[in-house]
Amino acid sequence: MTTEDDKGRRTATVSRWLPFSCVDGPGNRLVLFLQGCNFRCPGCHNPHTIGLCDHCGDCVPGCPSGALTLVEGRPGESRVRWQASLCTHCDRCLDACPRSASPKTHQMSVAEVLALLRRYGPLLTGITVSGGEATTQLPFVTDLFTAIKAAPDLTHLSCLLDSNGSLGEAGWQRLLPVLDGAMIDLKGWRDSVHHALTGQGRERVLASLQLLARVGKLAELRLLHVPGRTDFIDADGKLEAGLVSFLQSLGPVPIRLNGFRHHGVHGEALAWQEAAMDELDGLSNALKVKGFGPISLPPL
Repeated sequence: MTTEDDKGRRTATVSRWLPFSCVDGPGNRLVLFLQGCNFRCPGCHNPHTIGLCDHCGDCVPGCPSGALTLVEGRPGESRVRWQASLCTHCDRCLDACPRSASPKTHQMSVAEVLALLRRYGPLLTGITVSGGEATTQLPFVTDLFTAIKAAPDLTHLSCLLDSNGSLGEAGWQRLLPVLDGAMIDLKGWRDSVHHALTGQGRERVLASLQLLARVGKLAELRLLHVPGRTDFIDADGKLEAGLVSFLQSLGPVPIRLNGFRHHGVHGEALAWQEAAMDELDGLSNALKVKGFGPISLPPL
């Protein structure tokens, strides 16, 4: 039997957290970025959140401040140790990692996150758990949201998830009772395009969008425009017919358009063309003509 104390001790591998954000959901939100992702998006703006550190030590020699060291773990094993007090955040370790991982992670318990929420709570609208991909650490997210809903002094906070939509139905059913809403990315319409942009097919993403819309917990559908690569607009400049039918099946859902930028990107995607505002305006207008919305655009 799992007790409340047990749930409070549940931990997650955290990349970082922000005490206040106004771009990760409505209002002013505390944002928790969990480490690890099951997608491999070439255009990821946070590629260091994809992998989990395997303590190979490749990042240690290049650390100019001595914040990274190799220490003995279990017999015959060494582990990378990060000392935050020495770190200058030059990010050379992120460039050196062959796994798109960060050694600058730490374990946070549900109880520790609740303490942060109580510290900043009077100024917050809610919490958003992001990543990486937050649902790769689903037991932690479920326990955290459950604890927030059960705490009388935190019930005013909404619990949102920023996700790639890869979670299966059984996972969603575990989370839905304590989830206020999810913001889901759709990075390509045809399966081949989605696979090229994420390393995974689209079917689970579409199923997640349908499930969340059906129960009224699809807080936002996010469409990513990468010039010359995404396929939301057909050769005639119109919305892809299949996409139109799918969006109609979801009912009225807020849609956010994101344009590809080079910020934070590594590797091949640095050669991709950045999205221009007039292209996003065109996509926005095409969606509005079909009656979709509300539509929000990024401040490019």
